[in-house]
Amino acid sequence: MRSILAVLLSVFTATVSATPFPSTYQPLPSSPTLITNATILTGDGRRLDEADMYISDGKVVWVGEGTVPSDGVNTIDATGKWLTPGIIDVHSHLGVYPSPGVSAHSDGNEATAPVTAEVWAEHSVWPQDPGFSRAIAGGITTLQILPGSANLFGGRSVTLKNIPKNTYQAMKFPGAPYGLKMACGENPKRVYGGRKQAPSTRMGNVAAYRASWIRAQRYIRDWEQYEQKMAKQSANVEDSSDSNSALAAALIKPPKRDLELETLAGVLKGEILVHMHCYRADEMMTILDMADEFGYQLGTFHHGVEAYKIADELAKNDVCGALWADWWGFKMEAYDGIQENIAMVDRPENSCAIVHSDSDEGIQRLNQEAAKAMSKGQAAGLDIPPERAIRWITSNAAKSLGIAEQTGTLTPGKMADVVIWNQNPFSVYAKAQQVFIDGAMVFDRDNSALQPVSDFELGQLLEAAQ
Repeated sequence: MRSILAVLLSVFTATVSATPFPSTYQPLPSSPTLITNATILTGDGRRLDEADMYISDGKVVWVGEGTVPSDGVNTIDATGKWLTPGIIDVHSHLGVYPSPGVSAHSDGNEATAPVTAEVWAEHSVWPQDPGFSRAIAGGITTLQILPGSANLFGGRSVTLKNIPKNTYQAMKFPGAPYGLKMACGENPKRVYGGRKQAPSTRMGNVAAYRASWIRAQRYIRDWEQYEQKMAKQSANVEDSSDSNSALAAALIKPPKRDLELETLAGVLKGEILVHMHCYRADEMMTILDMADEFGYQLGTFHHGVEAYKIADELAKNDVCGALWADWWGFKMEAYDGIQENIAMVDRPENSCAIVHSDSDEGIQRLNQEAAKAMSKGQAAGLDIPPERAIRWITSNAAKSLGIAEQTGTLTPGKMADVVIWNQNPFSVYAKAQQVFIDGAMVFDRDNSALQPVSDFELGQLLEAAQ
């Protein structure tokens, strides 16, 4: 009887704990590399002039000074150049809204119900999107792919390493937690209110969030009660040879599995990060109160053109702001934006300001977007040197995605995701000269063999050449 119960327990446990669609990412082959004489921005607030860095086995070994093997090391003279961690974009729709932008490729919004937490963005990612290679040329080594913002709960996001592969599984950042895309404000109420269904107002938005969290809480309780019952019956079987105890355990039915509630429950249990599309300060404060009500940690507000109004509250609540440098005014909730937004969100102690793209074009020059925000902040009297601003597109972004222990800074032991720039990356003339991911050079501006081309684009180029 014990063996029967063990089988039942293992089946039900596997049902709820198996990890589907696992990452198959493998670092590309790399060679030990010494980069010398560069101006290095480490991503953790330091700047080193005329400094060296050594990478090996896909990891940062040392920055500044250290020993180097006498043989088998590739040396790059970076005199006059700048070195930074790989750039991270926390808000991208590459692959789910790929180029060319045709309806057949429009896979980012499951706009069929206001709550679609059950969908996963990775299942829409097209790895052949030429946007990925364009992003590499802009120094992007890691990016989060999000569903769109039509829904209150739009579904799970996925974090990818920006390497050319045939499958999204081979691009999935190893160990990166999932995110949940949520949206407040105009988009959900416009999409569903236009269909004469709820939500059609902001109060309808909030009511639907809360109802969904309540269902998720109940789902968690149902599973906990089931597990408690199974544990009790298991103890009874161990203490007795009575066949009725094993039969009673076998008759305990698990709760019905629900993909939507699995995702929401993952947030409440701290396993899935929340990425919240929200513009207005008053709405962001409502969302913070809602997170307190249901006991989950809000991770990042995206877009947040009014985040500057509540910068201290964001820092106090350990919430990041993933923001545009200067997009504003394209709808009413984006009306009160200012170009000092990012710099002001960055000002408080323990802040987490991030520059994001939300654009297949902006992702190609995220360093210049950061430069615009840096310039406006300096004009407002804030002291923002390059070694501080670089965090907006490296370490802060890594924190937002839950991968700061693996990447985002040039810290020994972390992934050797590195960009060599031809000059100060905050110059309008800056270009990514060479890009490394896990120590492997994946882009070289002077070597066409190291300028990735997607299979889709390659076909177009061959046809055009005929």
